[in-house]
Amino acid sequence: MNTEFTQMFELTLSEKLQLLEDLWDSIAQIPEQIPVLDWQKEELTKRKATYLQNPGSGSSWEAAKERISNSTEAKAS
Repeated sequence: MNTEFTQMFELTLSEKLQLLEDLWDSIAQIPEQIPVLDWQKEELTKRKATYLQNPGSGSSWEAAKERISNSTEAKAS
């Protein structure tokens, strides 16, 4: 374990979650520095080609959110 970060493990759960959120927000401010791996680029190219061949095959963002929400609610009950 890196002793430089030892204090981090002494934080409360709430403080740790806030730290994670703050770290994520700081990373999101520099998207150009986040690497996109070759396999990710290939997957995006494949999905775009599939979409261009059949644009109606996908779902709107609203429909996808509703499907995910319904799936999550079903699992919780």
